[in-house]
Amino acid sequence: MNTVKYIATIALLIFLAIGFAADAAEKTKNDPMQFARGAKGWALNCERCHNMRGPKEFSDNDWDTIVTHMRVRANIPGDVIRDIAVFLKAGNNEKVKK
Repeated sequence: MNTVKYIATIALLIFLAIGFAADAAEKTKNDPMQFARGAKGWALNCERCHNMRGPKEFSDNDWDTIVTHMRVRANIPGDVIRDIAVFLKAGNNEKVKK
């Protein structure tokens, strides 16, 4: 069961990485690996208690509040939580097609 959950998590992360990599790279021009570290940080720290949320379910401000709260509750280091925030916010920054 844990193997299936692990494989499903990796597949989800790959899907998200492909779907949001361009927006994440644009948002994190100073550190293009921040999105990847955030995806890994989410899988290691958040996934054990939380399911992945829809990309538009929370705004960037909502994510800032949530990750700050979870940093304290889960004792996650600041650099890791900042990476996770970039990963979670990346879905909010899709380019609108007209």
